[in-house]
Amino acid sequence: MDDGNTRTRNVLLILLAFLGLGALGGGAVLIISPDGGLFRMPVSILAHSLFRSFLVPGIILFCALGLVPSGLVYALLRKPESRLAEQTNFFPDMHWAWTYSIYVAFALIIWIQAEIVFLQAVHWLHMLYMALALAIIFVALLPKIRRLYRK
Repeated sequence: MDDGNTRTRNVLLILLAFLGLGALGGGAVLIISPDGGLFRMPVSILAHSLFRSFLVPGIILFCALGLVPSGLVYALLRKPESRLAEQTNFFPDMHWAWTYSIYVAFALIIWIQAEIVFLQAVHWLHMLYMALALAIIFVALLPKIRRLYRK
C-alpha cells in the first residue's frame, strides 16, 4: 500500500476509533449511572423519549456506536472474512468492513436525529457528531479507499 492510501485509510480508522471510543465511554457511563448522575443529566430530559432512564440508550450507544466501529477498525486493517457480515453487505464488490463503516455513519446520523427529537434541543455535540458521520461517509467513498477495499 502506498503512502497516500495508507494516510487516507488511517484517516478513516481514526474517525471510526474516535466514534467507537467516545461511544464506549459514554455508553458505559450511562449503563453504570442510568439516572444520569455521572453526566449530571436529569432523567427528566427523557420526557419526550421512549425511555425512563438512560440504561437502554446507554446499551445501544455502547454496542451500536461503540463496539461496532471499534471492531471495524480491526476489520478494516485485517480484512477478515465473515459469512454473517456478507449477508447484509449491500455492496458485494466491496469488503464487508467498508460497507459497515458506511452503515455505522448512517446509524450515527439516525442516533443524533433521534436525540434531537427526543431531547427537543440541539447541542454543539450533536453538530460535532453529525460532522463526524459525514466525514466517515466522505472518506469511505474516496476512490483511494474504495480501491483499497474492493474485492
